[in-house]
Amino acid sequence: MSKRLFTMGNAAGTGTGRQTVDFLSKFTASEQFDRVFKEGMGLVEETANYLDGPGRADSKALDRSGAIAYATESMRLTTRLMQLASWLLLQRAIASGELGSEEARKEKNRISLSDIGRGNNIPGADQLPEGLNELVERSLRLLERIKTLDLMIQRQQQQAPVTADNPVASQLDQLARAFGTR
Repeated sequence: MSKRLFTMGNAAGTGTGRQTVDFLSKFTASEQFDRVFKEGMGLVEETANYLDGPGRADSKALDRSGAIAYATESMRLTTRLMQLASWLLLQRAIASGELGSEEARKEKNRISLSDIGRGNNIPGADQLPEGLNELVERSLRLLERIKTLDLMIQRQQQQAPVTADNPVASQLDQLARAFGTR
């Protein structure tokens, strides 16, 4: 997936009409979004299973400092994953037309991707079980990918729409609407 917006001019390249390709629509309809969505939701489920199962046993073996670190890091992890899952579900709802632009904007304002990264080091963090550390690292990698996607979507939304004033762009736009990609 390219990290830039694409524009299309007329076939000869001499016209001034350009049309921005809707990244969000294309991306949310792609296999790549499906993979990111499944990865995010799978990580939520995997984390819940770990924290309710092996994680409980792992945490009982920790001293007081380690137990506090475990509780803190598991809370950070679950908060991060809930924000990521909310973002993924929001993008899916927008793409499917379940939310109008005003509703989507309100929902987007409830999601914070900036405050859910790696927190400050805490005493006892060196005792954290490998299973928890692995889930934390995977969630942080997913967070970075989603932040990149979110930035791409924001940049596109901030660009003023350009009118398609040439016949090729107009035909492409009509085809896109006919096939439901716009």
